[in-house]
Amino acid sequence: MPRRSGPVRRALRGALAGVAGTFALDLVWYGRARRGGSEASFLEWEIVRDLERWEDAPAPGQVGRKIVATVTKVDPPVERAPAISNAMHWLYGTTWGAVYAVAVRRRPWWAGPALGATVWSSDYVTLPPAGIYEPIWKYDAKTLAKDLSAHLAYGTATDLALRLLRP
Repeated sequence: MPRRSGPVRRALRGALAGVAGTFALDLVWYGRARRGGSEASFLEWEIVRDLERWEDAPAPGQVGRKIVATVTKVDPPVERAPAISNAMHWLYGTTWGAVYAVAVRRRPWWAGPALGATVWSSDYVTLPPAGIYEPIWKYDAKTLAKDLSAHLAYGTATDLALRLLRP
């Protein structure tokens, strides 16, 4: 009789798959940056650094800032923005992967892109009330399409990695 995988093992595999998905999302954005003229290496581009204001931090960093400030009752200094931004970005991607692996056991072929679309849409639902994003209707279609396509890559890569990690 085949051994079944418990929720903890599925979550761990999902977290690993989420790493692969986050990497895929970042590769999409990095490729766009290179086509737009960036000469940074992937590692230079990937690691957020030298922010002068919290408002210039990417959304994961701003969420992390709010969490740290709420828990500690102290606003973290902007010098912490790069570390908080990177930690939150990767934590977010791995957490979605873990939740996906536990919650969606039988996945049709379209489940990966659906995961990406779910993550994308959840950002536009949760981040505007937090003051980090504008409401979705304030963005132009090109911006939304770019963001959605990167998240579709995330979901597809996460699902594929999870299938490859299946026991």
